[in-house]
Amino acid sequence: MSQLIEMVGISKTFGGSVALRSVSLALAPGTVHALMGENGAGKSTLMKILAGVHQPDSGEIRRAGRTANFANPRAAIEAGVSTVFQELSLLPNMTIAENMFLGREPAGRLGGIDRRRMRKETKGALGRLGLTLDPDTLVSELSIAERQFVEIAHGIDGDADVFILDEPTAALNAADVEILNKHIRALREAGKAIVYISHRMDEIFAICDVVTVLKDGQLVGTRPLSEMTPASVIAMMVGRELEDLFPERGEWTGAPALSVSGLRLQADSQPFSFTVKQGEIVGFAGLEGQGQQKALRALVGQFTPVEGTVSRRGKTIHLPGPKESGVRRWQALGGAFVPEDRKDEGLFLGHSVGRNIVTALHACQPALKVAKRYGAVIAEMMRRLNVKASGPSAVVGALSGGNQQKVLLGRYLATDADLLLIEEPTRGVDVGAKAEIYRILRDFAKAGGAVLVLSRETIELIGLCDRLYVIHGNSIVSEMSAADATEHGILDAALSA
Repeated sequence: MSQLIEMVGISKTFGGSVALRSVSLALAPGTVHALMGENGAGKSTLMKILAGVHQPDSGEIRRAGRTANFANPRAAIEAGVSTVFQELSLLPNMTIAENMFLGREPAGRLGGIDRRRMRKETKGALGRLGLTLDPDTLVSELSIAERQFVEIAHGIDGDADVFILDEPTAALNAADVEILNKHIRALREAGKAIVYISHRMDEIFAICDVVTVLKDGQLVGTRPLSEMTPASVIAMMVGRELEDLFPERGEWTGAPALSVSGLRLQADSQPFSFTVKQGEIVGFAGLEGQGQQKALRALVGQFTPVEGTVSRRGKTIHLPGPKESGVRRWQALGGAFVPEDRKDEGLFLGHSVGRNIVTALHACQPALKVAKRYGAVIAEMMRRLNVKASGPSAVVGALSGGNQQKVLLGRYLATDADLLLIEEPTRGVDVGAKAEIYRILRDFAKAGGAVLVLSRETIELIGLCDRLYVIHGNSIVSEMSAADATEHGILDAALSA
């Protein structure tokens, strides 16, 4: 089969660091090609070379058998390569239509910008992805998922033969993922080649035909996915099997660290109760959007339930709680809340690793008290969590997803918190960093802490947790031991409710 694009012997260094060493990749028409590897494996660098963002030190790109030179992103776009990078490139102070046509604004009859055409074509592009957004909406007013879809629509709307999708579903729910997959399949049937970068194994096996694995800037191999299993792909990526990712479960015979009773999320839903014991990791499982996040966020005032009672450290709190001070009240009770969106809700991306780690410690101090110096605390957290950065002064926004997540965890592990509420602990994190985060959470529990976690990845909940509550219709419908749980059993419990 002739190839749409071939990258042959691509090498690239940055300073003294080797990012790619003689990597080759061939993209055939009518295929979805998974590109996998841990963070730092070279995936993004290879794709940025294909997109014209970087130039290779050696090797060549062939387009339809002929040598091509993508000197800049525009050259790549003109050659039919459309890219949606993980770092969203939309400008928040501009409208959706203005972003869609940025740099290629159509001219009207009098020489000005034809905004009517921009709105019409933008509405059509969004409609093809099932979106009904107003083209005149500012990007800053969109949710993360909506921004991601606009970015994807921008890429798909180009008349390209090769599409690069870098973590396209990181902020999408299950329904949105299926809409995206429908359009990816349509592109494949139209003879396009799609490069699909994701850390989610279920997505890779659901949509991709071929997988290429990189490790430490080198090619490990390219295989048809029909010959692979999730375990064999992981083994290619990190050299160890799937079951080795999760630490051994601990003993959780301690007293309750959290007791919640009579929690009613909505007026028409059934009240429910649950506990989390010291030394235990408990997960909220079930189908997407059934109330898992509402239940967790109700505890910290970020969702308003109808009623409920929380018992914590000998104190009783009646819900709903105040939104403005809910998280601060939770911290005063020795709790910590780690939100799903670490970039918008968790970290201060423009600040240093050190400053992000000590934020919670400073927040615990009286307003007029002189700020303490926490150099030793920062150093210990970076060492304990194996944060890979040049030092405490490194800007958090420049770190990999896994290291950003570890910094966010370090913020609360540096306090006296003994109860973690954590959403999507490994979202956008590579397999190697996932294993480290699982170890961090298990070590926290073994030291007497308690963890309440929700995740869209059922395998993660089964492997990480001790007990699971299955939530459906904004209420708990089943409780089970994670060691005995299966994906089928969880699904059956949810659908039988």
